[in-house]
Amino acid sequence: MKFIWGLLVGLGLGFVLGLLFAPQSGEETRAQLSEQGVLLRSGGFSDEIRARAQEALAQGRELYSRTKNELSDRYTRARSGEL
Repeated sequence: MKFIWGLLVGLGLGFVLGLLFAPQSGEETRAQLSEQGVLLRSGGFSDEIRARAQEALAQGRELYSRTKNELSDRYTRARSGEL
């Protein structure tokens, strides 16, 4: 759960920093931040963000598992002299 919250905070900070460093005027940026803040407070995006974070976490776990199994197989073959 801590990972998901960290991921969400990181996504939020990245989003804000991306807007701040975007090539547009400060006034346009502040208006955009204000608009996004209203949308986030209404809760419309929180479920979507949570679902995307859970999907990304599941994909990461699957990739980790596949990589671990492949490396384990390669190690076993190398130790037995099959490579």
